[in-house]
Amino acid sequence: MTEGPGELRNVVRLQRQPNIRETVKQALRSAIVSGEMRPGEVYSAPSLGEQFGVSATPVREAMLDLVREGLVTPLNNRGFLVTEVSDRDLEEVAGIRLLLEPPAVEAATPRIPDGELASLRILADEIVVHAERGELVEYLSKDSDLHLTILRYTGNDRLVDLVAQLRSQTRLFGLSRLAAQGHLADSAREHHEILAAIAARDAAGARELVRGHIAHVTTDWSGRDAAAEPAAAEPTATDAAAADDAGADAGAGAQRRGAR
Repeated sequence: MTEGPGELRNVVRLQRQPNIRETVKQALRSAIVSGEMRPGEVYSAPSLGEQFGVSATPVREAMLDLVREGLVTPLNNRGFLVTEVSDRDLEEVAGIRLLLEPPAVEAATPRIPDGELASLRILADEIVVHAERGELVEYLSKDSDLHLTILRYTGNDRLVDLVAQLRSQTRLFGLSRLAAQGHLADSAREHHEILAAIAARDAAGARELVRGHIAHVTTDWSGRDAAAEPAAAEPTATDAAAADDAGADAGAGAQRRGAR
């Protein structure tokens, strides 16, 4: 079956929950970050609601929340347009995250109770499963849950809110390619390494692991590393002429050797 305009490949139908608006908003945010909802394409609340298995109302309300976050722009009587994020925007967002998150995880490490580690490991397991299945929206949703849960142990609510906003401003268009190649699960397993450092109360080690983890944002996760790979150069007319000359020289040399 072919995909229609605005149809999202990796969206799963949502189970009804008391706060369906927040659930839809998180799913939409993840779809934007992963590139499932592409910049320049218009999405309507009724169409998205049908894909999620909910009415248009919570989708429209969630989209208006995302307008306030700067993720989408409303278009009169048409729907919502996903906001563009430039390479410079991406680098600035990643730079701020590198300033905030590694030291925050270092500070949170001794404060996370042993009893909480089991639930964090379950989240980490779910992230790997979604990565292996190529379920990008669910992958990003669980990934956000894990990182923000760890940061909440700093006791700094403003920090958690700021990091959540920065994560929303990220664009990880390389995730689908990594998932198709079977590599996304490798970076997903880095969460287990971070949790192992936290469990060992190795705050400095957890800080450095988080630093390396965030570095993916501007490389393979963003898709920019693939875009930067040089394509094989097409042969030019000069190259062709040089090849012809070389062939002619070789032929003349063979004739001279045969005449001896």
